[in-house]
Amino acid sequence: MAAAASRVVWVNGPIVVGAGPAGLSVAACLRARGVPSVVLDRADCVASLWQRRTYDRLRLHLPRHFCELPGMPFPDHYPEYPTKRQFVDYLEAYAARAGVEPRFNQAVTSARYDAAAGLWRVRAEDAAAGDAATEYIGRWLVVATGENAERIVPEFDGAEEFAGPVSHVSEYKSGEAYRGKRVLVVGCGNSGMEVCLDLCDHNALPAMVVRDSVHVLPREMFGVATFSVAVFLLRFLPLWLVDRILVLLARIFLGNLDKLGIRRPSGGPLELKNTRGRTPVLDIGALDRIRSGDIEVVPGIKRFFRGGAELVDGRRVAADAVILATGYHSNVPQWLKGSDFFTQEGYPRVPFPDGWKGESGLYSVGFTRRGLSGVSSDAVKVAQDIAMAWEQQTSTL
Repeated sequence: MAAAASRVVWVNGPIVVGAGPAGLSVAACLRARGVPSVVLDRADCVASLWQRRTYDRLRLHLPRHFCELPGMPFPDHYPEYPTKRQFVDYLEAYAARAGVEPRFNQAVTSARYDAAAGLWRVRAEDAAAGDAATEYIGRWLVVATGENAERIVPEFDGAEEFAGPVSHVSEYKSGEAYRGKRVLVVGCGNSGMEVCLDLCDHNALPAMVVRDSVHVLPREMFGVATFSVAVFLLRFLPLWLVDRILVLLARIFLGNLDKLGIRRPSGGPLELKNTRGRTPVLDIGALDRIRSGDIEVVPGIKRFFRGGAELVDGRRVAADAVILATGYHSNVPQWLKGSDFFTQEGYPRVPFPDGWKGESGLYSVGFTRRGLSGVSSDAVKVAQDIAMAWEQQTSTL
């Protein structure tokens, strides 16, 4: 049992957990409606995933107008696909403009609803001091920690035998440290593909492990962003038909990827994104490097040995280093107690567009599997709903 908190803080408004795009956007929307909030984050900055755990060459994968947060467009001089630094600058400016000042180094360890008091009790430990605990108490709790809170680090037979460094893609910054080295990149999502491309640009020798089927789409078609094409088609056609059109166009633009060792799933790209959170890869040049032989595509890993890995097809590949581009997962089940609003995987049980509101003042932002556009949609709905309850509460005082 946890020791009693050394400090108790009454929050006159919602308690928002997470200071990434989701937490900032809902706090800004609340403030615009005159509702104060307290935003807690375990890191020492806003959007720590973007600032601390992404590679240098990263850009937004979608056009900027699909990634704007409520109430503030991107600067006109930004490119169509803003850089990592530009997006971080945008988020910091967004928080400053809205007057959102998160409380940093506040690692939430538990949150539970006190039915007798009708209040949420959120316990947070000081991530810097390591021992000071604070209990925040309020009527509403907004979960905004997102879909990418914790790294996924799979276990492999023989991993302890491998002689080289093994790191998660969250630690990767650039290929400079890997010049001339053979690098095994585990994962073929957007991060895995882009890391392989970056390694090539730094004269490394990447091999990409493709364990599962994956949809790869061109980033643009006919000079228009593929995502824009999909959004336009969805205005007139059912999702299943749009999926078929996207796959057909991808085959025309990218060719037969089976020859490259990349299989397409049976489900469509939008269907899999909506139902399973499997984001299609938007190609920005990796396929050309695969065709040229600069990036080798290999199947799943059976086990590691000192100098590399044995693959499921019996081949052995040499490697000096391993990078795990294996993604992230939600951590909500680790700290949200006594609520069945979220699944064991950390997503709302009710799917989009209705998974933003639970019971007893519980809300979620950023779990739609629809990126930043889903974040904005949730934030507006949550702020409107809480503002109505806030007005009713204050009118009776």
